[in-house]
Amino acid sequence: MSLTRRQVTTAAIAAVPLVGRSPERKSRTLYIAGDSTAARKTADEAPETGWGMALPFFLRKEVAVSDQAVNGRSSKSFVDEGRLDAILATVRPHDLLLVQFAHNDEKSADPTRYTEPWTTYQEYLLKYVEGARARGARPVLATPVERRRFDADGNAVPTHGDYPAAMRALAAREHVALLDIEALSLALWQSLGVEATKTYFNWTGTEQDNTHFNPPGAIAVARLVAQELLRTRVLARHDVVRLHESIPTSWITWPPA
Repeated sequence: MSLTRRQVTTAAIAAVPLVGRSPERKSRTLYIAGDSTAARKTADEAPETGWGMALPFFLRKEVAVSDQAVNGRSSKSFVDEGRLDAILATVRPHDLLLVQFAHNDEKSADPTRYTEPWTTYQEYLLKYVEGARARGARPVLATPVERRRFDADGNAVPTHGDYPAAMRALAAREHVALLDIEALSLALWQSLGVEATKTYFNWTGTEQDNTHFNPPGAIAVARLVAQELLRTRVLARHDVVRLHESIPTSWITWPPA
């Protein structure tokens, strides 16, 4: 059957790509599995702020953040309480599962949370990796953000022992994207120094907390996370915003307890 001139012209036009029109961006969710350094805080905990609360400021709306981090959890207790299963029940293909644990894994006196870096810690992390992959989502491992600790000479010192190295080794072995937040945050605290870092941690009139953040600290760490998501190509350049802009601390809000 022969085609008319109009049919030929219509088919030719349909075959030409539309210049200047970007492909539709599919929405994704970035789930955070972690501890109190990343978790959402409520009004009764203010000004304490988890870095997960600030991460959305650096991502476009097509990448939603579901912060499932919970105070006091380790890679083990998060799994044992069914929290990983709850995430995996809702995760979709192409979503992201960002995992940051170690602060509570280190508590050797608590058998409900303690893991050993080169054995049980890696074994539990692998559950997150395999669970995400089984559902078509992408796992991302983040070494634990550093505490505020300085030696007598004013040098920022690491506090997480072998846990960051164990996570790096697992990420390399399993070909998982790694955000080295431990190394980056340690370098940031070193550059700020002993006194300036107090303005990033939860130092108040009644508390001197060298583990948890206030709004400026949470924003600073979230910026590191966003930069690493871009560097490792977990996210594309168009997914990330405001990397080099000042973020007002007034953007941080705490929901009611």
